[in-house]
Amino acid sequence: MKDRGGYAVGVRAVLAAAVLAAGALAAGCGSGSGGSAASASAIRTTVTYAEQPQDPPTYIFPFMDLSRSSIANAEQFQYLMYRPLYWFGQGGAPVLDPARSLAAPPTYSADDSVVTIDLNPYKWSNGETVTAEDVLFWMNMLHAQRANWAAYAPGSIPDDVQGVTIDSPTQLTMTLTAPVNTNWFTSDELSQITPMPSAWDVVGIGAAPDSGGCATAAYGTHDAACTNVFTFLSKQAGYDPTDPLAADTAQSTYATNPLWGVVDGPWKLTHFDAGGNVTFAANPTYSGPVKATIKTFREVPFTSEAAEFDALVGGKVDVGYLPPADVPGPTGDARKAGPNNPELAASYSLDPLYTWAVNYFPYNFNSSGNNGTAGRIFDQLYVRQAMQSLVDQKRLIQKFYKGYAVGTYGPVPIQPSNSYASTEVQGNPYPYDPGKAVALLKSHGWTVVPGGSSTCTAAGSGAGQCGDGIPAGTKLDLRLQYGSGDSATARVMAAEKSSWASAGIDVTLSSASFDTVLADAQPCTGGTSCSWQMANWGKGWLFSPDYYPTGEPIFQAGAGSNSGSYSDPINDANIAATIQTQAPLTQYENYLAAQLPVVWQPNNASSLTETAKGLSGTTPQNPFWSINPEAWRFSG
Repeated sequence: MKDRGGYAVGVRAVLAAAVLAAGALAAGCGSGSGGSAASASAIRTTVTYAEQPQDPPTYIFPFMDLSRSSIANAEQFQYLMYRPLYWFGQGGAPVLDPARSLAAPPTYSADDSVVTIDLNPYKWSNGETVTAEDVLFWMNMLHAQRANWAAYAPGSIPDDVQGVTIDSPTQLTMTLTAPVNTNWFTSDELSQITPMPSAWDVVGIGAAPDSGGCATAAYGTHDAACTNVFTFLSKQAGYDPTDPLAADTAQSTYATNPLWGVVDGPWKLTHFDAGGNVTFAANPTYSGPVKATIKTFREVPFTSEAAEFDALVGGKVDVGYLPPADVPGPTGDARKAGPNNPELAASYSLDPLYTWAVNYFPYNFNSSGNNGTAGRIFDQLYVRQAMQSLVDQKRLIQKFYKGYAVGTYGPVPIQPSNSYASTEVQGNPYPYDPGKAVALLKSHGWTVVPGGSSTCTAAGSGAGQCGDGIPAGTKLDLRLQYGSGDSATARVMAAEKSSWASAGIDVTLSSASFDTVLADAQPCTGGTSCSWQMANWGKGWLFSPDYYPTGEPIFQAGAGSNSGSYSDPINDANIAATIQTQAPLTQYENYLAAQLPVVWQPNNASSLTETAKGLSGTTPQNPFWSINPEAWRFSG
């Protein structure tokens, strides 16, 4: 998901809050109700958690396309109610956590072509048991609606699952089309599954469970029935292409719609509004290993970083984040907290979170912008090399993130520390080099105009020419939309615009909300929908629920989250090798780092998390930015 710019990054924000006083509301915080971090009467039963500015949860159905796939929707909203089959993130490491999973670790046949899953004893809140049929329900819906699933990539789940057999209410077996890399299949394929209750297998409110015919059908045999169920559930969640007001109407019913009240997670939704105010109550029937002592968990919205900082200063939230503008000084170690803001130090503890993510923004290789030339310009590797050579990641990290960031130089994260990132990806194949950028453009037929617009004066596809599809007279005038709400992202974009201009690459910037940018940056094949050129939602990609960083959801040709429609058969073959065999990621990641399918950006701390002193259990933070408020405890 993507969540995945600013300190509170996340393709997919953290936090919850009690009622803020009228003064805080005027400063830009959404309304709520309850106590505060400073209120002794509520401190032991209520936790307040601050959402990222302008990035509230907006969608409840845990089956989403790219436009709805975000951390705010998945890891910090849906997962509290509807647990994925396998839970990842343990002790701050990007690994499987068997204790919090709905199933035991899977077992594979000797040839790695058959996988067996045994469910742990979990219950739905309506008293029914979480069964193998609930897993089959998800698989059948995915088979019918793979195009509406953000993590889908051609050839991956469900394409690589030949059959699903229910062995017993607590066991099922998947027969695969070919042997697989078992680490990949567990971490990237089975990880996508969220079991769904029989109460959702309907096409109308009040209908009998399983009357939709999707959960009970043999795998892949009833796509039409599953499509009808998907359409009904999507409309109940607010996704209806025929009704522009569907989302607002549906969101007002999230807490009362009986469908969404059937949960297997530790929390039940009691309030939700379109402004982003969310309230949960502890689920008394939760079967998991950690039971909540907190009775109420709230997430509250903010329109600006300044409003959230004011709420922290006023003790109005228990968990929030420190905006970059309020960081008092640089950290000497990106992984550790530097000095806390003096206005917060007495009441809060600071802890930087680096999520299992790579930060980038895509080129649209199918862009129809600039009379059809934008996509052809992006097709040229030398153009991408010139643009990347003008991104001074070291300077951006120090100037705008005050040291709380690490470089992104390829498709595999380098933080948290891991064994996957190659030496090349941990280095920087394209260090900041303005002279190289200018030389690349000049040697390929461009007349470079620093501070203006470079012009193609040697059209053609031969040596020393601009490239196929770029006529003489084409100017390097490009457009980039970025996500608002995060001041660091805005400053980074302004700095990069200035840097690109030094080589005559004239980039016009515009801003919009995170949801708008993400919705606009969709894979496309032509027409007006392909007019976008570059889009920076500010959050790159969080490897969740694709935890093993093979890249098929974002860089494989035709993948649902391959926003820019990047296509390279060598890259696809490299990805296939990491999926089908136990081959390491090295060949894949080194090739893609050199090919620059996107603009790599510094991967800043996703959250400089501030936690009220006396509240324990919040650290170590989950590297996938999932939250477990059921484990949070107040002392005293």
